[in-house]
Amino acid sequence: MTGEPDELWVDEQAGPVLRPFAVARGRTRQRGAALDLIAVVVTAEVPMPDPRTLGTEDERILELCIRPRAVVDLAADLALPVGVVRVLLSDLLDRGLVNVRRPAVSRTGAADPRLLKEVIDGLRAL
Repeated sequence: MTGEPDELWVDEQAGPVLRPFAVARGRTRQRGAALDLIAVVVTAEVPMPDPRTLGTEDERILELCIRPRAVVDLAADLALPVGVVRVLLSDLLDRGLVNVRRPAVSRTGAADPRLLKEVIDGLRAL
């Protein structure tokens, strides 16, 4: 314990507890169109903004997304709820700092059968 009365610690290894809505700056909904769990996110090839304008999680997202990553994988890597990650991603998307490739859908609006097969094959490989 650090002795700081303002910090809530679960245990010495866990660190301070931070509520998810605090990470998303009090927001619970993303802006714009919904980001699918399997949408792929990649850091945009633009000059990086002043680090003082980014939160810790924003910086981490930009680092992780140098290589394309699915929204759900990003949430797992950050150990944050998907809803929080979606809010953070929508902010970064609005600022032009990330690009999002949405999953392929057919003319009927259903998911591409090839994509579904890849997902099933990936799950079986686990």
